[in-house]
Amino acid sequence: MIRLLAYFAGAAVFWAGQSPAQTPAKPDPAKGQQIATQVCAACHAADGNSPSPLNPKIAGQIPEYLYKQLVNFKPQGGRKAERDNPVMAGMVASLSDADMRNLAAFYGSQRLKPAAAADKELAALGRALYRGGNAASGMPACAGCHGPTGAGIPSQYPRIAGQFADYLEAQLKAFRAGARANDPSGMMRGVAVRMNDREIRAVAEYAAGLR
Repeated sequence: MIRLLAYFAGAAVFWAGQSPAQTPAKPDPAKGQQIATQVCAACHAADGNSPSPLNPKIAGQIPEYLYKQLVNFKPQGGRKAERDNPVMAGMVASLSDADMRNLAAFYGSQRLKPAAAADKELAALGRALYRGGNAASGMPACAGCHGPTGAGIPSQYPRIAGQFADYLEAQLKAFRAGARANDPSGMMRGVAVRMNDREIRAVAEYAAGLR
């Protein structure tokens, strides 16, 4: 278990790193808001607080994470997109790198209106898994990367506190099945494959209630 935790800790990467010579212009949230109104609001709402669990809440999300996801939805260098989603592929197709950085800055600056846990029994199990993992299956504690309050770690791990439980469950299952594979070094796939359906739902319920 200790070696597994060390592996996941050592596999962390800076998703949006740039060398000094490549440093882009500072993101402009005002420009990002204009794009959000035209392109994103129908699914994620104008402020990023999506009304539907089919679409994630992105208000208050770590900008570097948002930017990485937008980049991953676009094919790069003649290769297919790292994150396969036909709807999002269409949304980002016409966005420049600066547009995506501006969007990430705008939504990251918005105030999250958190979801809530609906099943107290499952949330209690989720709390134990989130904080302590599962030694029997080798599942590491979620808090090790996403923080004890689910706030995430800038440039490394996304915020999951207050996210829709249904959305979190869907993403964990996608990681487990390999349908989603844009996690650096396969970190989330390595975690999710050690979780059964009940554990996935439990962690999702608990994270939805975190503040």
